[in-house]
Amino acid sequence: MTILSRASLVSGAFVQLADALVGEYDSADLLRTLVDQCVVLLDATAAGLLLADQRGNLQVIASTSEESRRVEVLQHQAGAGPCFDAYRSGMVVTLSDIAAGGNDYPEFQAAALAQGFQSVHAIPMRFRPNTIGALNLFRNRKGSLSDEDAVIGQALADVATITLLHERTARKNATVNAQLQHALNSRVFIEQAKGVIAARNNINMDEAFKRLRAHARSRQEPMHRSAADVINNLVLI
Repeated sequence: MTILSRASLVSGAFVQLADALVGEYDSADLLRTLVDQCVVLLDATAAGLLLADQRGNLQVIASTSEESRRVEVLQHQAGAGPCFDAYRSGMVVTLSDIAAGGNDYPEFQAAALAQGFQSVHAIPMRFRPNTIGALNLFRNRKGSLSDEDAVIGQALADVATITLLHERTARKNATVNAQLQHALNSRVFIEQAKGVIAARNNINMDEAFKRLRAHARSRQEPMHRSAADVINNLVLI
């Protein structure tokens, strides 16, 4: 069995992100690839990502598990948490012990602990003056990320951020908000399709997402298009 070096794994992660951009651009696939690679590469149990909509409100856009998604949704509903602070300040926010240090966010604290998370590292998605969201890295034990993991996490977030913001220069008449709103709208279709696939096959939501993404990639089409076909009963997955 071949054991890949850390450098090979990091290189592979950036190849995975680049692969998500081949063909017709699919922001939902890109962002899910980002959080998946964070768990593969870094000392993180789960990862979740929130993006700002046209009004500047953070919305859950990607997560590696239903547990992390529940925490992100509650953080969104409460309007407070490490991810919100990272987005607003443009600075990394770390809670090495959620039970002891998360009193400023009681709703987030309770939700995170209930899902078994003990620490969190929130990374702003920023490029120069623009901050468009934040990436949460959850851990099921106390402590902080190593300096190396923190740097790699920020680099992955930066690549995704630059990709999303590239629309501003690629198309003069397109806006960053429109691109982000498209990602948010796509997520609505994907969540609905996940529910249909999960119910139809008696599987959990994580497995339903994997099947939807595999179907979209096999047809070389954006996931939101495959999701719409599932919702409209045009395809069976």
